[in-house]
Amino acid sequence: MKPAFTTPLALLSASMVLGSLGFAGTVDLHSLDASSFHNAVGSEVTFKGKTALKAEITSEARERLAEIRRQRQAGGAGGPGAGEANRVDHLIIVDEDFHNGTIELELAGQPAPGAFGGARGFVGVAFRVQPDRKTYDCFYLRPTNGRAEDQERRNHSVQYISHPEYPWFKLRSETPSKYESYADLQPATWTKVKITVEGEKARLYIDGNSQPSLIVNDVKSGPDGKGAVALWFEGSTVAHYANLKITK
Repeated sequence: MKPAFTTPLALLSASMVLGSLGFAGTVDLHSLDASSFHNAVGSEVTFKGKTALKAEITSEARERLAEIRRQRQAGGAGGPGAGEANRVDHLIIVDEDFHNGTIELELAGQPAPGAFGGARGFVGVAFRVQPDRKTYDCFYLRPTNGRAEDQERRNHSVQYISHPEYPWFKLRSETPSKYESYADLQPATWTKVKITVEGEKARLYIDGNSQPSLIVNDVKSGPDGKGAVALWFEGSTVAHYANLKITK
């Protein structure tokens, strides 16, 4: 399956700022080639007043997702995560060498037209992504949960996962509420996100708040984990990204 983008992604950039390791450099996202897109297509758009990268799934991935949905509806494994073994990861690789540091950006997610009822506009950032593009840590948002009238849904607004060993349903079942929390979110709305990673500790900050919305003290990739940084979204989502900065 060959990932691709449809138009140049000009004016959207990720800045690697001088950090504690003395690294400095700048990477423009319009220079990304097709190999950066994993089960995803991207295009440059203006969204809610910002020049942005719009990301959606490939037609091949859409067909595979539809098959997974058919398996679930037919009974399949039954229960949360049915079809997870055949899941499709949608990633846009923006940096290949990340260990510790800070990732900042603005993002927006909304359910795609015709998405199933459980779609939440899942959108986020994966880090320490391995070459197989299936193994990574990730923080993501469920924007439609942020202002739901159901308090339990609100409590599932932001999520940490570590694929493939620690998907959301396993973490929720074995350690309820430890890896997810509430944040005030809205679909199709720009949200400022900052992720800090130091060894086994990671923090997710929303909209410039000084206190994190979610704290993880046992990042599953471990204290020495390293790998790529990727924009992440789920197949039922239309995602937008802007103003990405990575500090190592």
